[in-house]
Amino acid sequence: MDESLIAKIEHEISRIDRLLSDVSPLLNLCRIKEKPDIIEITAVAQVLHSFYNGIESIIILLFKNINEKLPNDFKWHKTLLEMAFGANSKNKKLLDEDIKKKLGDYLSFRHFIRHSYSSELDWKIMRPLIIEIEKNWQIIKTSFNAFVKNN
Repeated sequence: MDESLIAKIEHEISRIDRLLSDVSPLLNLCRIKEKPDIIEITAVAQVLHSFYNGIESIIILLFKNINEKLPNDFKWHKTLLEMAFGANSKNKKLLDEDIKKKLGDYLSFRHFIRHSYSSELDWKIMRPLIIEIEKNWQIIKTSFNAFVKNN
């Protein structure tokens, strides 16, 4: 794998690491509150959106490296995620199956937040995404690093 590509991937990984580190106090607060206030929920929604966008950016970089054609239809985000689990022309898996449902949940939330107002956010949907965000990130990051090392 090209060193400049590895540097770009490492940069994106560090951006997600920094995001989760910087918002750690907010995440911890939201974990202990039964229902965070509108400002906290709005801030956490932005964190979830940024988190998924960062993961998607890394997937795109990895696919560009193996010359995989990227989806270009109205459901391209969903198609891209499916491709990351091996549904691509090279049958390359970027991510382990055990994280597939969780990433689908982050993608669904990403779609929702792009088309809604803060007053429409549902803490019951967001809470599980926040509770396990660091754990899920470690699983995802491990998969990305393994793919980089082996390709």
